[in-house]
Amino acid sequence: MKTAVIGLGYVGLPLSLQFARSGVTVIGLDIDTKKVDLLNQGKSFIKHISSQAVTDAVKNGTFSASTDFKRIREVDAIIICVPTPLNKNREPDISYIIETGKAIARHLQKGTLVVLESTTYPGTTDEDLRAVLEIGSGMEAGKDFHLAFSPEREDPGNPDSKVAIIPKVVGGYTPKCLQLATELYSKAIKTIVPVSSCRAAEATKLLENTFRGVNIALVNELKVVYSAMGIDVWEVINAAKTKPFGFMAFYPGPGLGGHCIPIDPFYLTWKAREYGQNTRFIELAGEVNTAMPDYVIHRVSDALNDQRKSVNGSKILVLGLAYKPNVDDERESPSYVLMEKLQSRGAKVAYYDPYVPVIRPTREHAHWTGTKSVEWNRETIEGYDIVLISTNHSSVNYTELATWAKCIVDTRNAMASIKTAEGQVWKA
Repeated sequence: MKTAVIGLGYVGLPLSLQFARSGVTVIGLDIDTKKVDLLNQGKSFIKHISSQAVTDAVKNGTFSASTDFKRIREVDAIIICVPTPLNKNREPDISYIIETGKAIARHLQKGTLVVLESTTYPGTTDEDLRAVLEIGSGMEAGKDFHLAFSPEREDPGNPDSKVAIIPKVVGGYTPKCLQLATELYSKAIKTIVPVSSCRAAEATKLLENTFRGVNIALVNELKVVYSAMGIDVWEVINAAKTKPFGFMAFYPGPGLGGHCIPIDPFYLTWKAREYGQNTRFIELAGEVNTAMPDYVIHRVSDALNDQRKSVNGSKILVLGLAYKPNVDDERESPSYVLMEKLQSRGAKVAYYDPYVPVIRPTREHAHWTGTKSVEWNRETIEGYDIVLISTNHSSVNYTELATWAKCIVDTRNAMASIKTAEGQVWKA
């Protein structure tokens, strides 16, 4: 089976390489010519994906990248892995799916399987995408071509997260669509979990990430409550997780980041309103999580006041721009929010991140584009009034940080095992 994967980002590229390793010929399609050129040269542009893995697939002839969507005519299956962000009004933006569907429809061949992997609200596949494909191709889904949804389950930066062994949920528009999608993914992935429909598969992904968002909101709220009581929430969580049943550890932070947890619950709440349903629990969790940067700024202000300084005019270094440890993905990172809130209060803000040496263009934080990470050395770190740990990369030398920094505000418990001076570290 020859397959096209559309969108060669954090989801599409590892999926393409796993199919290629399994002997499936993959055409990777993307509109970014720089990505395509790098991949055809055997080079990876994602830090946790090795260039060797790309080189092997290219040399074996099982993977090639292209910007030419006419090559869809060559394949038996098409997998769509494009972004699904929120618009400026915090509403679902499925324009990337729709535009990709239009591009596919012009070249869609009879009998081809089309699978959507982009996280979205229930009904996107069998309503929105299906309509675009049918109108553009003049064919009927489930009869002339096949349609399915299978949510991505990427966990960048987690060495135990491997595409081949993460169970794959699959829902088809018809039983035949489900059968073909199951056969496709079975070529590269060990365990397939079929569900009754595309909508059930779409809802599964939203449940997974809403579950995380709600539980993170709980520990974020408890962080504030326990801090007021003089209790360390990290100590409490570590004690609670020794219980072998009925508890799953979630950890607080400066806010939510990444392309899933801050976004996916809003897809569900938006769709629920169409059916006259309220999602108060989910929306409350969103409010708690989006309020976390303000709590962190308050703690920074307290730490500066303790030094008889104000935020206005202080030099503050944000440590970690990526949304999670040990990755180079800064999408929806709370670090941006912290930097902007501090800057608006008159602080002189910079960042250090070994994974993000230069800030790339983003839709919501365009004015930071081109800003470079500072150097990691004593002279640089000593020059800041506060170092704010927003992301706890394991490659950072926290012992050096304790030696060099005047004051540290730690949102990730990164300094817990490091010997520091009394009053040097403030938890947030």
